[in-house]
Amino acid sequence: MKDFRVYVSTNEVPAQALEIVGSIAKVKVYEGKAAPPRGTLLKEVQEVDGLFCILTEKVDGELLDRAKKLKIVANMAVGYDNIDLAEATKRKVMVTNTPGVLTETVADATMALMLAVARRVVEADRYVREGGWKLRWSPMMMVGSDVYGKTLGIYGLGRIGAAVAKRATGFGMKLLYYDAVRNEGLERGYGIEYVTFDRLLRESDFLSVHVPLLPETKKSVGAREFALMKRSAYLINTARGSVVDEAALIVALKDGRIAGAGLDVFEDEPVNPKNGLLKMENVVLAPHMASGSIETRTAMAVMAARNIVAALKGEAPPDLLNKEVLNR
Repeated sequence: MKDFRVYVSTNEVPAQALEIVGSIAKVKVYEGKAAPPRGTLLKEVQEVDGLFCILTEKVDGELLDRAKKLKIVANMAVGYDNIDLAEATKRKVMVTNTPGVLTETVADATMALMLAVARRVVEADRYVREGGWKLRWSPMMMVGSDVYGKTLGIYGLGRIGAAVAKRATGFGMKLLYYDAVRNEGLERGYGIEYVTFDRLLRESDFLSVHVPLLPETKKSVGAREFALMKRSAYLINTARGSVVDEAALIVALKDGRIAGAGLDVFEDEPVNPKNGLLKMENVVLAPHMASGSIETRTAMAVMAARNIVAALKGEAPPDLLNKEVLNR
């Protein structure tokens, strides 16, 4: 007899993960195509012991007050800015994420965006498809910027930032980074130099964002920061959209303050059809898919499932974020 109940807020969870949760609990999966409406989510959590969610679900005091039996919220993501960790901790609800598993995949995507925007890959593809290619070859047709030998500035040298640095060494790039916490081990390992944030902005040919979304990082790349960057520089963001002031970015791109951007994340997702970025040729846009390989998304789901099983068994989940709940 399965005494536990778990609600899964998306129907795109691999069967392997559902089987793991199903081994210990009755599982109900949201069947809609998009995220569950807020009202649906608030209703469904009232009698569950576990919530398997993704970053589209806002887990706040309102939801937690409804979920009187809730023991664990397992977020199928590394970032957890969609969850009010303090409110969950106050109610003794465990919160987990999926760290590490998507590091290499997101680093791959970061390099893909960098290469795509610098070498105008998406623009060139459209040029060919739409019949713009008339001459066999011409010296200045679709010229872009080299990546090899350029300076890469990494804003946030966590797991993903370090994995990007590792890849960038293969492109012969000069590596700079800024982080709230200095990592001298990685500096030695990758030949990467720790610099001030302003120096990072001034010297980088490519600025790659890898910080979590926190009060101190929200819109930390804005008009002042774009004014410091090279006019030939590119912004790459595979972290969180709100780290960048999107309105300021649009102005910077329109005014030629920076050369271009490769973006996987945005302030509002999905992107509003009226968003000015959509009409810009010097921007490569992706729908928050940097971790989107079959292998990685399956591993993320399995990790979230195992966290739920551990919590319901009365064990400490492997990826527990608020360990203080265990002492209450």
